[in-house]
Amino acid sequence: MAKNLSNLRAPKKANTPRKRVGRGMGSGMGKTSTRGHKGQGSRSGSSLMRGFEGGQMPLHRRLPKRGFTNIFRTEYTIVNLDRIAELGVKEIGIDDYRKLGLSSSKKDLIKILGGGELAAAVTVHAHKFSKSAVEKIEKAGGKAIVLGA
Repeated sequence: MAKNLSNLRAPKKANTPRKRVGRGMGSGMGKTSTRGHKGQGSRSGSSLMRGFEGGQMPLHRRLPKRGFTNIFRTEYTIVNLDRIAELGVKEIGIDDYRKLGLSSSKKDLIKILGGGELAAAVTVHAHKFSKSAVEKIEKAGGKAIVLGA
């Protein structure tokens, strides 16, 4: 059935009113106010930490810890040569990556990898290049310009 103005409806639960607990037996949420009988969760001021399992050793503590995460790691946004070739531009600067949808932020560090082939000469500005990317760019007659070096 086709959608048109005569059969448009709001999504399910979009118009459901807010749950008002503890407003009498007729509301369906009276007496214990959806908290059940007795126990820790029924008491006022009860808030449990994320992942609390009722005193049982939580999953995040039961699992073995492995490896090392370097908090000072520099993350690069990766762009392959085939993506640059699709754009059909002569020069791609640091501001162009955001405009062309190749990175999500202006502040991203860009690394060019050699995936794909370049047919035309392109001048590429980036923070880092792989060896294969530099070879392919120069083979096509373009330039690989390293920023911040």
